[in-house]
Amino acid sequence: MLATGAVGRDDRGVSLTERDRAILDFERSWWTLDVPKEGLINERFELSVTRYYQLLAELLESPDAFEYDPLVVRRLRRQRDRRRRARFEAPVREEDGRS
Repeated sequence: MLATGAVGRDDRGVSLTERDRAILDFERSWWTLDVPKEGLINERFELSVTRYYQLLAELLESPDAFEYDPLVVRRLRRQRDRRRRARFEAPVREEDGRS
């Protein structure tokens, strides 16, 4: 979660919390482990998968997150944008025309 009064705050006003950095670090390397991601999320962060992805979505919009790990943030933004395009640009199926 982004914090406005965190230690190490700079003049821009918002800095990353320890958990924010841990989430970005986790996204950088979770796939190298031989364990399902959902289980790791619950074990490491004590969060539901839904809440984890809500926090991650907020981080992807954060300039501080981008500054902390631009490669991970760019990769995750590209994946998110690709999924959105696929969902919204998918061809509409027509009914089969039977009455």
